[in-house]
Amino acid sequence: QVQLVESGGGLVQDGGSLRLSCAASGRTFRNEAMGWFRQVPGKEREFVAGIDWDGKTTYYADSLKGRSAISRDNAKNTVSLQMNSLKPEDTAVYYCAASSSAYFRPAGMEYWGEGTLVTVSS
Repeated sequence: QVQLVESGGGLVQDGGSLRLSCAASGRTFRNEAMGWFRQVPGKEREFVAGIDWDGKTTYYADSLKGRSAISRDNAKNTVSLQMNSLKPEDTAVYYCAASSSAYFRPAGMEYWGEGTLVTVSS
């Protein structure tokens, strides 16, 4: 069992940066692939970035590729998402999720946080 709590969301201007963090609890965190997803009302939840259990391989959606960096610290049970050059279309609720496999599809993630709202103003 893994419990996830996101933080770091907020209001930022167009072109600004935010760093999202996800604190995990549970014995199996170090074995889990971790991902960030986002969702806007009326749309499906979409993958943003992912990282495998040991942090050696990262994955990015085209939407934020080149503007974001995912990282994890297994000693601290945290995973972070640094987002730069944010655009109004990045506005969404961002979710942290965990899975035993690095197959980053919403239906395949086993644990989810409650989400943190990111609002990018133009």
